[in-house]
Amino acid sequence: MKFCSACGASVTLQIPDGDNRERFVCVTCEAIHYQNPRVIAGCLPVWEDRVLLCLRDIDPRSGFWTLPAGFHENGETTAQGAARETSEEANARVDNLELYTVFSLPHISQIYMFYRADLADLDFSAGHETQDVALFEERDVPWDQLAFPVITRTLEQFFADRQSRDFKVVYEEIEFRRRRS
Repeated sequence: MKFCSACGASVTLQIPDGDNRERFVCVTCEAIHYQNPRVIAGCLPVWEDRVLLCLRDIDPRSGFWTLPAGFHENGETTAQGAARETSEEANARVDNLELYTVFSLPHISQIYMFYRADLADLDFSAGHETQDVALFEERDVPWDQLAFPVITRTLEQFFADRQSRDFKVVYEEIEFRRRRS
C-alpha cells in the first residue's frame, strides 16, 4: 500500500499507539489501514455419490481441478458467497448448504470455508473462470490434478465421512512448509 484510501496522501508502515504490530498509517490524516485475512467461501456440491469439480481457467493453478469457491463479498453471508461462487464457476444451483470444512492458512492470510451442499439439478456448465465442470465418483477424482491442498483435504474428509454418514465440521490450520531440496 502506498497511498491512503481516505485522503490520497502517502502512508508509512509503523506501529500505531496502543497497537502491537505494524500497520499502514497515513502521514497526513493519520488513518490506520488494517489488512486482514481474506475469506474464501466455496461448496462441495454433491449429486448422489458424485461430487462436482471445476477445471480452473485462471491463475493460480489454471488447468487444475477445484471445488467452486472464491473470495467472500461484503454484504453476503459465507453460505451466500459459497452458493454465488458455485453459480458463477459452474452455473450450478445448490440447496441444503451446511458448513463442512474450515481452513486457516496464516502464511497467505486466507481462511477457507467450504459448505457441503446438494446440487439442485444436473443443469450445470463451465463458468467464465472455468474450462470444464464434471461430476466425479471417488475412484475417478483426479487426485494428482487438484489445485490446492484445501481441496484435497475437503474431498478426503467427505469420502471418509460418507462411509459413516457423520459429517462434522472440520477445522484445520495449514502452515507453510518449505520443501526439502
